[in-house]
Amino acid sequence: MAVRIGFAFNQKPPLPAPKKAGDPAVPPLDRTAASRALRTDLSQPDLYAEWDEPETIDAVAAALEGVGEVIRLPATQELPGALLEAKPDFVFNIAEGLYGVNRESHVPAICEFLGIPYHASDPLTLALTLHKGRAKEIMAYYGVPTAPFIVANTRADARGVDLPFPLFAKPALEGSGKGITQKSLCPNRARLVQAVGELLDTYQEPVLIESWLPGQEFTVAILGNGKEARCLPLVGMRFDALPLGAPPIYGYEAKWLWDTPEHPLDIFECPARIPKELARDIRCDAAGRPMVVELNPLPGILPNPDDHSCFPKAARAAGMSYDELIQTVADLAWRRIGGRALLKRKRAAA
Repeated sequence: MAVRIGFAFNQKPPLPAPKKAGDPAVPPLDRTAASRALRTDLSQPDLYAEWDEPETIDAVAAALEGVGEVIRLPATQELPGALLEAKPDFVFNIAEGLYGVNRESHVPAICEFLGIPYHASDPLTLALTLHKGRAKEIMAYYGVPTAPFIVANTRADARGVDLPFPLFAKPALEGSGKGITQKSLCPNRARLVQAVGELLDTYQEPVLIESWLPGQEFTVAILGNGKEARCLPLVGMRFDALPLGAPPIYGYEAKWLWDTPEHPLDIFECPARIPKELARDIRCDAAGRPMVVELNPLPGILPNPDDHSCFPKAARAAGMSYDELIQTVADLAWRRIGGRALLKRKRAAA
């Protein structure tokens, strides 16, 4: 009997209809670009940046169908009832939620309440890593190098910050580059207070202020459980590929506005060509010392190689196809949950 895999996800809502009769609809070839554009009709212009396009959802489902029976479970208010009805053997979750410090924890927390196993990290891990300030506090406690920082809850916190400039400001509870723009790099206090104020007003959440790290930046994808965990080839950022005059920031503009399937930015180098002793961290300070910027237990998994999605790109550099990556992650989860292998079962059936 095939393993029943509940697949939980958030799908981006459709674009708004034209405001006036006779206004042109979004042409089909432009829908992907339009779905990534900042939306002035929303209180947060990048509100749905972390939710997935149908293309990604279909690609993950298709990969999972290679190792089990897939039950699609949109992460809406109906999810608890749908889970009880579906009774999956485990849940493969890519849902990010929408609001709150615990939004990435919603699906696994519901699964725990209902006694249904799930893949990837637990609710506590997801909540702690989403809150960049809490994650950095834990890293600092355990001696993991990370840039000096404060968490600002008011404009007054920004005015009183006692760190040397330049400083970097970003929402404390977001991902996918949300709220990170060229304005995040603040050369002086006036710019910092302005940037922090705008972020507080827009996102209604704390703002992380940290020392600017002007060195190289890397993404390190980790695959596996416990002692079996391994790093995939490192992804390095090529900031010289950004538009002329743009600061070396991999934020919303670089991820979604400047980098499109029609006009891709050649911003990634994978495997990154760096010395072995440096191949252990994420971004370097001015002296070349590696610092951990943040942790992301729910990484983006866009299937199109023309999209710059770090985890699939690192997997491709390791010789894995997209389907193999998704199936390997599911297999790792099922071996951890039930002590059995999905991929071995697939080979035996073949």
